[in-house]
Amino acid sequence: MKVALVSVSNKEGIEDFCRELVKLGYAIFSTGGTAAALKRAGIAVVDVADYTGFPEIMDGRVKTLHPKVHGGILADRDKAHHRAAMEEHGIQAIDMVVVNLYPFEETVKKPNVTLEEAIENIDIGGPTMVRAAAKNHEHVIVLVDPGDYSWVLGALRERGNLTQEEHRRLAAKAFAHTGRYDSLITAYLEETLGEELPTNLGIFLSPKKSSDFLGTPLFFHKVQGLRYGENPHQKAAFYAEGGEPWGLARARQIQGKELSYNNLLDLHSVLALALEFQDPVAVIAKHNNPCGVAVGESLSQAYGKALGCDPVSAYGGIMAFNREVDGEAAREITKIFVEAIIAPGYTPEALEVFSAKANLRLLELNPWPEKLQGWDLRRVAGGLLVQEPDTLLMGDELRVVTKRGPTEEEWKDLTFAWRVVKHVKSNAIVLAREGQTVGIGAGQMSRVDSVKIAIMKARIPTRDSVLASDAFFPFPDGVEEGARAGVRAVIQPGGSIRDKEVIRAADRLGLAMVFTSMRHFRH
Repeated sequence: MKVALVSVSNKEGIEDFCRELVKLGYAIFSTGGTAAALKRAGIAVVDVADYTGFPEIMDGRVKTLHPKVHGGILADRDKAHHRAAMEEHGIQAIDMVVVNLYPFEETVKKPNVTLEEAIENIDIGGPTMVRAAAKNHEHVIVLVDPGDYSWVLGALRERGNLTQEEHRRLAAKAFAHTGRYDSLITAYLEETLGEELPTNLGIFLSPKKSSDFLGTPLFFHKVQGLRYGENPHQKAAFYAEGGEPWGLARARQIQGKELSYNNLLDLHSVLALALEFQDPVAVIAKHNNPCGVAVGESLSQAYGKALGCDPVSAYGGIMAFNREVDGEAAREITKIFVEAIIAPGYTPEALEVFSAKANLRLLELNPWPEKLQGWDLRRVAGGLLVQEPDTLLMGDELRVVTKRGPTEEEWKDLTFAWRVVKHVKSNAIVLAREGQTVGIGAGQMSRVDSVKIAIMKARIPTRDSVLASDAFFPFPDGVEEGARAGVRAVIQPGGSIRDKEVIRAADRLGLAMVFTSMRHFRH
């Protein structure tokens, strides 16, 4: 008779699963609450304590940590001396381990949980059995996910066993299960020690704040394979962050072609920028840079203004809207070729309009997030760069540094432009007026060249616009170029050794200039 060792915290479907195992000729060994639940369901169960001849002790901390349990799991049935040891010590071969772990994650999410409570919910016997079974997966089926019960039963009924590939897939999932569990414990313990960044990087990062620290452990699972990466010769896939899905991993694709690697990069950039605004906003981007951004009283108005900034670059663009897209906006959008759109929702009329564009990728993200979360990660040769996301806007010292201060309208436009410029690749320059980008200069090695490009790219008059710079002006030339194009006010972090020269140039040209004391490089 085959033996299944069953000990689960998540008891979803376990009674039906064990009932079917018994029909397939398995004996059920179990412990504690699982054994009690199975007995109440009328399923014959052998208590592990009866099998080992050793009682549960220390409030249940020690019950499966016994040679008769782990010998039965770890024995290599192909080795004669392993079989001889089993016979000598009365060890029963265990053919299946069905285990999931103490609810540590749920426990520490509870308000006011104590360290003692958290520690008591760290499972030891469970991960030990899971890892043992996963190691010996050639001979043992290991199940940690109730979602696998059905297909495993189907395979056992049909073939009497699983293939070695199926054994290995279940083992990989089991190690991922214990790995994530360990990452959650590590994150919690490091957080209690006040660690802002982790001392070690594995599959986890300890968080900075306890309010949502377990929401985003650094653990990822593959959502979908992608056709290719940035280029056709590069393999790629999309991985969702562990815990509660959010952001693009939560978005629902309503229609259109399969998302590509580059689509997802651009969708991230437009989403991040759209999250800067409370008013209805339209964001159009190409190659990870915005080419048109505007706010309006309606999405249709905002879109028209955003498109007017750079209609040529908008062709084949990626778009984000922070309101439900209606039919009026949809009709305007479909007048040009668009790769993908992300929004909180779409009216039935909008969906009907968009349905005529079968390849257009429509993503619905509802609820719409308030901000980016989790760590910002970037791989470099031989290592990993880790930082907080850039969610702040202004520094502590927002100050006017010129003789003339901005007018009320200029203040509005300066704030708008500053929200946009933090999402443009450095060196970044944004010209704006009346809640609309006028020209955008991105990714230049020289800041003054970014100013020139922003002016050159403008399709609407630059006169009386404002200028935002993501970092300080090292020389007055950038401000002078802006003034020649009609710029009336400038917002920048300040901090150059030539700040005084730049301020004198602004005063000479009659410009208002504001220092934010916070830069927004985006490399």
